[in-house]
Amino acid sequence: MIEKAKLTDLPEIVAVIESARTFLKAQGIDQWQKSAYPALVDIRADIAHDVAYVLKVDGEIAAYGAVITGFDPAYDLIQGAWRNDNHDYVTVHRLAVSAQFRGQALGQRFLASVFDAFSAYQDFRVDTHPDNHIMQHILTKLGFEKCGVVMFEGARWAFQKVTGD
Repeated sequence: MIEKAKLTDLPEIVAVIESARTFLKAQGIDQWQKSAYPALVDIRADIAHDVAYVLKVDGEIAAYGAVITGFDPAYDLIQGAWRNDNHDYVTVHRLAVSAQFRGQALGQRFLASVFDAFSAYQDFRVDTHPDNHIMQHILTKLGFEKCGVVMFEGARWAFQKVTGD
C-alpha cells in the first residue's frame, strides 16, 4: 500500500526520481530530460501540499508519485475529450519506480493502491510521454483509456479510468 511521504523521505525519493530519469534516457525517451523536472523543489512542494506518496518494499522507498484530488489545470485543455466533464477526480503525477525494484510490477501496484486509498473517487487521470510504452502498458492493463493529448512538460498522452460505470 502507498503511504504519505515525509520530509525525511526526500533523499530516497530524489534517488528514485533520478533512477527513473536515467532509465527513461536509456530507453531514448526525452521525458524528464530537458529540465530538472521533477526536482527537489517539486517533491518538497508535494510533501508540503500533502500529495506526496511512496510505496515501500522491505522498508525501502521503491516508488513515488504525487496524488492530487480535484481539478487539475494541466488537464483543462485536451486535444481529444475526457470521458466526462467531471472536475472532481484523482490525478497521478511524477510516478517513478527505482531501478533497484524494476520488474516487480510496482508501477501497477502503486496505481492499484491509489484506487484503494481514494476509493471515494470514481475518476482517475494520468498522462505519460508518447514514447513511454511501459507506462502506457500499465495504464491499459489497469483499465485506463487514452482520451487525447495534454500539454504537461510537452505533449503527453492523457489517460482516464472511470470506475463504477
